[in-house]
Amino acid sequence: MKRVIFHIDANSAFLSWEAVYRLHHLGGSLDLREVPSAVGGDKSKRHGIILAKSIPAKKYKIQTGEPVTDALRKCPHLILVPPNYNLYQKSSEAFVQILKEYSSEVEQYSIDECFVDMTNTVSLFGEAENVANVIRERVYNELGFTVNIGVSSSKVLAKMASDFKKPNLVHTLWPNEIATKMWTLPVSDLFFVGRATNNKLRNIGIKTIGELAQTDLTILKSHFGKHGEVIWSFANGIDFSAVEPVPPPNKGYGNSTTISFDVTDSNTAKLVLLSLAETVSARLRADDVKIGVISVGVRDYNLEYYSHQKTLRTPTNITTEIYQSACEVFDEMWNKIPIRHLGIHTSHVCNDDFRQLNLFDMVDYTKLQKMDRAVDDIRKRFGLDSIKRASFINVESVDHMNGGISREKRTVDYSKQTVL
Repeated sequence: MKRVIFHIDANSAFLSWEAVYRLHHLGGSLDLREVPSAVGGDKSKRHGIILAKSIPAKKYKIQTGEPVTDALRKCPHLILVPPNYNLYQKSSEAFVQILKEYSSEVEQYSIDECFVDMTNTVSLFGEAENVANVIRERVYNELGFTVNIGVSSSKVLAKMASDFKKPNLVHTLWPNEIATKMWTLPVSDLFFVGRATNNKLRNIGIKTIGELAQTDLTILKSHFGKHGEVIWSFANGIDFSAVEPVPPPNKGYGNSTTISFDVTDSNTAKLVLLSLAETVSARLRADDVKIGVISVGVRDYNLEYYSHQKTLRTPTNITTEIYQSACEVFDEMWNKIPIRHLGIHTSHVCNDDFRQLNLFDMVDYTKLQKMDRAVDDIRKRFGLDSIKRASFINVESVDHMNGGISREKRTVDYSKQTVL
């Protein structure tokens, strides 16, 4: 049976979702998608980067990920709105729910894009391209934002197709269309070709996807190793990966945070590490797993990044253990240069229920586990701020639950916003 894969990608997702909410729920009259606008973080807290931009903003060469200050220099009249991740999550869930009406095989690749395996259900609805257009129109009519849909026989080709001309369009990229629709594109447009890979490819004379597809595989492997084989396969439309409705287990857990001031003392740094240990360990316990390796990453005020790790004697998901190990790693690595960003990352995930006993260890780990579970339950029922460690009392500079999506990005007080 011929495979039929859709890749559905929301156009300028964060900005579109914000625009729709302001138009239909807050009584706004200006559609942010039709003017130079962007969703940006708070530059006063050093989260000031562009998270999403409108199509008119692209004319000013505003880039996702660039500092807000740079974007405003390019376009002084740029309309900036704060991020609202709670709104984005709800919009994403509504988007996915529509897709599940057409197939049970829906893989959420990110918050604003999904792969859908339509192989077994497309015949129920009609021709693949027609079905894609029906989905596109439903999303717009019911949710108010636009999507691009790529239609093909593999995930990589469907994703490439959805990145063709935007917004609000359906594109096909079947294997017999690769030469005319994909090979003429610059090699930087190929999935899995990042900036560094693109530069290396151009240095060896490969500028288009077609040139990459027709290059001798041994040459690519000599320059890129296994990655060379991957991008050569993608350039030739070769991809047998399945749509995975259930995400694979995490190979690691981590959280990091950009601090609103330069940290110059160990005590403050360790308070940040404690707040990160709280959120990382809570995620581990929620998934009922433990980790065996802890790594601490530091970015200093010169934007230099370095990290160090430690292997634990026995896997754990206890907050205190993760925090103490992170502090040990930090003490070994910190070069006393002021810190602007800290992270805790973990690996060697396992489901072990047993604990290796140590003759000289006097800690009651069972008691710590029970306490952590109780704290998790309280926070789940009454909110993250319902219980906090005494270390954070009267401390305003460090959030007691740090990392992931920062607190100010989770929701927006629209009573303090000017809704045009």
